[in-house]
Amino acid sequence: MELKEMRILVVEDNSAARNLLKNILTDVGIHQIFTAGDGREAQEFLDEAHDEIDLILCDWRMPRMTGLELLQQVRTVFPEMPFIMITANADIDSVKAAMNYGVNAYISKPYSAQELEKKMKMIAFQLSMSAAKD
Repeated sequence: MELKEMRILVVEDNSAARNLLKNILTDVGIHQIFTAGDGREAQEFLDEAHDEIDLILCDWRMPRMTGLELLQQVRTVFPEMPFIMITANADIDSVKAAMNYGVNAYISKPYSAQELEKKMKMIAFQLSMSAAKD
């Protein structure tokens, strides 16, 4: 799967950070971008449109449902859904907690557009390899 073909769900409660992510994604050629303001809104979206998403980019600290809680929910229903956690929680315990629930990648804030693009290309490559096996 090419990066530009991916359908991305951005989950971020801060509108400025959400818009920054959307701009970065658009700059790398991604045009199918969906957004949610918190984990609960993302969960509701996924309940309706789970097969329309190829990757979730998610903040950790949000009201109503955190990124880690969303990751836990996603893993129970969509165990193979690629999930990148974007957070200021860069301590080892937070990283371990996210890894325990199967996060695919972890990006610490502040991050660069190049770092985000690199992680997304890695996920796109993994998806391509999985599709080739099927």
